Amino acid sequence: MEIEKLGFIGLGSMGHPMAKNLEKAGFSLGVYNRTAEKAEAFKNQSVVYTSVQELVKNSDIIFTMLTNDAAVRAVYEEILSVDIRGKLLIDMSTVSPEISKDIASAVKIKEAGFIDAPVAGSTKPAAEGTLIIMAGGDERDVLRAEPYLQKLGKAIKHLGENGKGIAAKLSVNYFISALYQGLAETILFSDKLGIERKDMLEIINESASGSGATKVKTPLLISNHYEPSFALDLMLKDILLAKKAGADYPLSKTLSETYQAAHDAGFGEDDVIGIINYLKQ
Repeated sequence: MEIEKLGFIGLGSMGHPMAKNLEKAGFSLGVYNRTAEKAEAFKNQSVVYTSVQELVKNSDIIFTMLTNDAAVRAVYEEILSVDIRGKLLIDMSTVSPEISKDIASAVKIKEAGFIDAPVAGSTKPAAEGTLIIMAGGDERDVLRAEPYLQKLGKAIKHLGENGKGIAAKLSVNYFISALYQGLAETILFSDKLGIERKDMLEIINESASGSGATKVKTPLLISNHYEPSFALDLMLKDILLAKKAGADYPLSKTLSETYQAAHDAGFGEDDVIGIINYLKQ
């Protein structure tokens, strides 16, 4: 396999451990983050760039993991300002399908490849390299990316053309948002009836109603501390993106109203399951 130079833009709570996994795998890696301190941990083994353009010029495959539409648009404006012929861009952010497709078209006009490859999983799977990667793009581009994506996730699902990865991510997060609100309401209900949280969560997790999602939030619910591995504000963003993309169902109205109200009440920076504190009010 040809050794390609990798670039990674966006070293937040997800991007940092993902880039670290590429570094640990021994790939030639360059990183960039708008807040320079977040790149400090890469200085010993990788190249830390001070501009998006310099990273792009010196990389063959460029990963982006950014917060929202505005951040992705801003970074790709910088990326598209340089010659990207023959390069492969892999956006792993969760953004609107419109933005993702627009960027894919702009990248292809400049004779480069583009994959939308958002992930299922939060900070722990990101650190462990056990994310599920949902990819939309040309098969040849996905095959080119595969050796690197395999260091980030336990499964790579190629779902079709550009936009299909984002479509799958919005769908799965719509489900997860309903699951977490349902779990929070269930725990509050069992609290009211005098059932210990530890016992209730054990019943849920050991029965058909349990899942990886309920298990990963169990320690937070028992300790009643909600340090974010996936912030409530990020879930609100994804619910609103799903609604805009066509999730027009009875639950979508309830979910968007509840998560928006939790944000307005000051719970946006808590972990998503911290919605329980809003519901308890």
